[in-house]
Amino acid sequence: MKTIHSTTLAAAAVTMVAAVLLASPGVATAQTTASKPAAPATKPAAKPAAAKKPAVSADRTNLKTTAKNVAAGIEAAEDALTPAELAIAERVHVGNLPCELGASVTLAADTKVPGYFDLQGKNFRYRMFPVATTTGAIRLEDRKAGAVWLQLANKSMLMNQKLGIRLADECMSPAQVTMAEALKLNPPASVLDAPKPAAPPAMAAAVTPEPAAAAPAQAASAAR
Repeated sequence: MKTIHSTTLAAAAVTMVAAVLLASPGVATAQTTASKPAAPATKPAAKPAAAKKPAVSADRTNLKTTAKNVAAGIEAAEDALTPAELAIAERVHVGNLPCELGASVTLAADTKVPGYFDLQGKNFRYRMFPVATTTGAIRLEDRKAGAVWLQLANKSMLMNQKLGIRLADECMSPAQVTMAEALKLNPPASVLDAPKPAAPPAMAAAVTPEPAAAAPAQAASAAR
């Protein structure tokens, strides 16, 4: 009986050892799997693609081109001057013109656009064209900037009507210098000088001729 029991115990022990050996690879595999860090579940979402700009249609391009052509036509029409204005432009003194207080301006005719002038000086530059006046003075204007150039016989001046200031005065070309010297020698009469009153005409005395004496004639007739 003892022999059979020992044999049974030995067989049970062998069976348990075999079971442990069979189970050990699974345990090692589980430990290895658990030791590795878990892989991220999903990749980060890709950035959205930039939205494409809508293509410019041919109609819009044609409209822009037409608008530019119309604006160019309007500008060309404004550039055209009348014959009277062109005649005024021919009398404008151009060149480097010295002014008072050591200042100077440069007035140059535009060779591409007849009748237009470029006037520049310290801290200013104007695009000017002639304007007819009732006084006979030569007047150039830059209406966008509010600048006015007045040319008189003996000097020229530049004013800014928008700012209400005079930018340059006593500007003279060689011809104006000559005229200014002549006016100093023979100054014109001022309108403020009242003319001397003329002497009243003398009243002529009314003389009534006496009638011819008839006595001598009658005496002569009696003598005959």
